[in-house]
Order: sequence, then structure tokens, then C-alpha cells
Amino acid sequence: MKQAPISRIRIVVQGGFALLCLFAGYRFYQFYGWASGQSPIYVAKPATVEGFLPISALLGLKRFVMTGLWDEVHPAGLTIFIGALTLALFLRKAFCGWVCPVGFVSNLTAKLGKILGLQHELPPWLDYPILCVKYLLLAFFCYIILWKMDVQMIEAFLYSQYNLVVDARMLLFFLHPSALTLKVLGVLFLASLVVRNFWCRYLCPYGALLGIGALIGPLQVKRNSSLCINCKRCEQVCPAAIHITRNRAIRHPECVGCVECVEVCPRRGCLALEAPTEKRIPIYAFPVAVVGIIGLFWTVAVLTGHWHAAVPLEAFRHLYPAASLVMHP
Repeated sequence: MKQAPISRIRIVVQGGFALLCLFAGYRFYQFYGWASGQSPIYVAKPATVEGFLPISALLGLKRFVMTGLWDEVHPAGLTIFIGALTLALFLRKAFCGWVCPVGFVSNLTAKLGKILGLQHELPPWLDYPILCVKYLLLAFFCYIILWKMDVQMIEAFLYSQYNLVVDARMLLFFLHPSALTLKVLGVLFLASLVVRNFWCRYLCPYGALLGIGALIGPLQVKRNSSLCINCKRCEQVCPAAIHITRNRAIRHPECVGCVECVEVCPRRGCLALEAPTEKRIPIYAFPVAVVGIIGLFWTVAVLTGHWHAAVPLEAFRHLYPAASLVMHP
């Protein structure tokens, strides 16, 4: 099947965000080198890396809701987290489908698996039980953070030495992976070759949270059953393996808002992206809205001082040299 233009646009947008994350990672590596005393060259700490700290962001969000105080240690992480939730509420799981660099790698792995002829869809009796895993993980984190932890406990964690160096520990995790880590990553890679988006579909609690948010979102793909010829082209391109031809409205927690199904449908008007008023939304407005919302959150955060951490550089220089030794509180 010929690749739809919207698919190429999604690759470009998601690939652009992935390159931005790689650049931020490299700059953070340079900052870590300076802060840990391994390099005399100072490079400003890139705030973007905080997007990879969703647990800290969830803690910061609860504290913000209860006190009105923004996280000062990882403010960009909280900004990105709220931005992702906003996308989920208004544009399906667009963060997963258009922004997330892990999703981008997962998409590329799936394409490789398809080229190699390895891609298969799990039978329902196996798919649904495994699908529950990420929701169980999400429930665990929500129970610990949203239910068990009060403001004092949250603030004790947010201002702990561990949270101050958690980004450095994340960097060291990737720079010096253990044998077990490499084995787990290898298994996930092989699984993703066979089952499309294995990590995103079955194991990512972040995606589970965004999927729940997307359930109440206003936008959805609607199907006119009287026009459908059951060619299943929409299902062939769907990265979430949704059975689109069995539904009149695709209000599914796994829908990542790629809108590729709408574009590949050969029957004009059969599939459409619609708002609650039944007004049809141009599919090419979708990526513009995604990038626009992310850009808006970044701009407001920078202008209001909610992007860069209010942590003295000397604190990083004191803690980073022994970051790997700092234990979880």
C-alpha cells in the first residue's frame, strides 16, 4: 500500500521532536561533564530532558493542584506533562502519535518488522490480558502518588537529593547500561519487530494515562457504515491495531490520533475526523494543532519562569559527582 502523505508528515514531526530530544541529551551530557568536574567547559542545563521524568512530574502536578505552587526543581517536566495531558484531552493520544521519541523509535522498529515480514497481530485472548499490564502499572503509580502521598511527603521527595540528581542518574543509565538492561532492551526490540508498537501498546503507563484522558476528548474518527466497502485499508495502517470497521465512532484509548485511516479510505466521506458538533476537521490541521499546543506551552513556560529550574549551579556541582550513589528516599 502506498504511504499516505499524512504518514510522512507524522514521521517528519515526530522525528523532529526526536532530534530535539537527542540534541538536548547531548547538551545535558556536556552539562553533566561540567557539573561532575569532568570538563572545564560550561554548557547550560537543557530543560527538555525533564520530559523523561514523568513520575516527578506527576508528583509536581498533585502538589500544584493542592497548593498552587509550581515545581522549582523540574519545572519543564511539569510543563511538558501538563502539555501532554492537554493534547490527550483535546487531540486524542497525539503526544504518543506525534511527539514522543520512544513512540518514534517504536514506529521505525515496526516498519522494519513489516519489511522483514515479521509483523503479526496477537489474538484477542492474548492481546487483552497483556494490554492490562500498563493500566495496572498506572494504577500502582496513581495509588502511591495520588492516594498515599500527602503534600509534605511529595515536597520531601521533590526537594530530595535523589530528585535533584534523577536526570543525571537517567543519563548514567543510558551511558553505562547493565547486562540486564541490555537484555531487556533486546527483548523489547525483538518483540517490537513481531508485534507493532509492543512497548507503547502493552507496557507504557504514561500512554495508559493519556489514553484514559483521550476517552473524554471531543475529537474522534467517525465511520459512515453505509459508505464502507470493508476494504480494511484503515485497519492496515492503524498503528494501534484498532478494528475500525467494527465501529461507527473510534473512541478508543489506544487511538494515537495519527488520522492515517481517514486519508487512506478510498470512499470519500466514509471516515472523517469530527468534533462534537459533527463538524468535520481537516486532517492536515491536526499536526498544526499538535505543534501549536506544544509550542504554546513552551512559550508560556519560558515567559512566566516555569521552564528553567530554580536550583543553584553549585548544588549540581556538589551532587552530580556522586549521583549514582544517591539512593531513593
